[in-house]
Amino acid sequence: MTNDSPTLVQTQERLVSAIRSEIADAEETLSATADQAGEKMARLRSRIENRLREAKFRLIDAEEALLARTREAAHAADHYVHESPWTAIGVAAGVGVVVGLLLGRRL
Repeated sequence: MTNDSPTLVQTQERLVSAIRSEIADAEETLSATADQAGEKMARLRSRIENRLREAKFRLIDAEEALLARTREAAHAADHYVHESPWTAIGVAAGVGVVVGLLLGRRL
């Protein structure tokens, strides 16, 4: 996998964002047609309301999945640090040295 490949969490974040956008568009369409009368328009508004309700449920599910994945990643990182504290300290120190060297060269 390349660095340009989106992670599962990034993909889920994009999905949540897309669903939010669709919900906003549907709500805008619904409010724009509020003053329209007629049986055909009433059926259309009803369909839009149902789709909007379904989209909100999907959004809740996607957000819950994203939260679960984020918690799993945090738990795994916490577990690793507790299991290998010296390795974690070494990696953090190494990253700090590299960042320090890079910043020192720029100044």
